[in-house]
Amino acid sequence: MFKIVTKKVLSEVNKLMEIEAPLVARKAKPGQFIILRVRENGERIPLTIADSNKERGTITIIFQEIGKTTKQLGTLEAGDYLSDFVGPLGKPMELPSTPGRVIAVGGGVGIAPIYPKVKAFHEAGMEVISIIGARTADLLILEDEMRAVSKELHICTDDGTKGHHGFVSDILQTMLDDKSKKIDEIIAVGPLPMMRVVANQTRPYGIKTLVSLNPIMVDGTGMCGCCRVTVGGETKFSCVDGPVFDAHQVDFEELTRRSRTYLSEEKTALEKFEHECRCGGGN
Repeated sequence: MFKIVTKKVLSEVNKLMEIEAPLVARKAKPGQFIILRVRENGERIPLTIADSNKERGTITIIFQEIGKTTKQLGTLEAGDYLSDFVGPLGKPMELPSTPGRVIAVGGGVGIAPIYPKVKAFHEAGMEVISIIGARTADLLILEDEMRAVSKELHICTDDGTKGHHGFVSDILQTMLDDKSKKIDEIIAVGPLPMMRVVANQTRPYGIKTLVSLNPIMVDGTGMCGCCRVTVGGETKFSCVDGPVFDAHQVDFEELTRRSRTYLSEEKTALEKFEHECRCGGGN
């Protein structure tokens, strides 16, 4: 059992939890993830490690309440326990060998997994320019944390309630067109459509672009094959070969199709859970 040490409500649907998991915290590196189960008979879901504290022996996760399991997770409070908390999984992100300029693009809850990567770039002496966006200002997360590890922080909202009225790709395009500033690397984390747009934007410029993928996943050790993605024409498993991949090599069309495989089952599970909660039987 793994104790929830702290819980913070970041927005109406975004929650932060600090989990007591000293063995995971001891080994965790930027880019890796964990798999948890809320209850013994529950679904196993992957979540990126948003932060870790070796001294406290804790791992920070940030999640958006979308489906049955994330909504169930959101009902827990500090002092409650998770049934399983496995990690760190996946390959750590590789840092550039020489200092340079990196642009980090985070969309929605994708700001959470991009934060530890930006923090690592910053600590490695890279010049980091961050662009974060959400549908509306109330859904923006980790703004102060991102600003603390970025030379520049640009904010976008779809509805114009904060920062640039538009998409993160708008700001990125302005930077790509600025020939006076060399860009050594770009990393984007967020919804699949956003990452696909960024990959298409940067491809003509030949700039190294990375994305962190979160496909359907079961065991997280490469055995089930559910998280397979096509990268450079080859089959890769996101759990052991990733989750960070070359954006220009990812088959986003296939990845998008696969992400929709269980939409009807996910909807049914959520409706059943919400019904049980209304009737007093959800747990």
